[in-house]
Amino acid sequence: MKNDEELQWVKDFPINVGQDNYVARRDFTKYMVLTSFAFVVGQFWIGMENFLRRRRGKPEIRAIAQISQIPIGSTLQFVYPDTDDPCLLIRRGENEFMAYSQKCTHLSCAVVPRLEQGQLTCPCHDGCFDITTGRPIAGPPRRPLPRITLQIRNGTIYATGVEVSTV
Repeated sequence: MKNDEELQWVKDFPINVGQDNYVARRDFTKYMVLTSFAFVVGQFWIGMENFLRRRRGKPEIRAIAQISQIPIGSTLQFVYPDTDDPCLLIRRGENEFMAYSQKCTHLSCAVVPRLEQGQLTCPCHDGCFDITTGRPIAGPPRRPLPRITLQIRNGTIYATGVEVSTV
């Protein structure tokens, strides 16, 4: 009885094990053409993104705060260049201002200032950045924080651009 069931199964689902690993030239060619097409589309997409990013140009100059509003040794949160780009303005001395993106370069968690230690810390994975340069000094982040360029005119601090460093 068992032998008859096996034979019926073999009849219902005929599989040639020798032919199972064989790939036809037509199937292989189709796979290669579709994969190559996917790569070409991906490269075109990356090129268009870069073209559009360059076309946008520099972000607008935006007033952040008055110098008198920020005590020495404190920070101020602001958004620049868009409303979904949080940043930190840090005042370390009388005329010493610096600003960085608040998104960690590892997984975009918000960095927290630790001015007494001279660091910006990412609490998600214990990443640390140097407060004077924005470079990573500990943890998983490998890229420095994007620096916001500043300009001071008539007692007002302005954000004038974003410097992204890869080193």
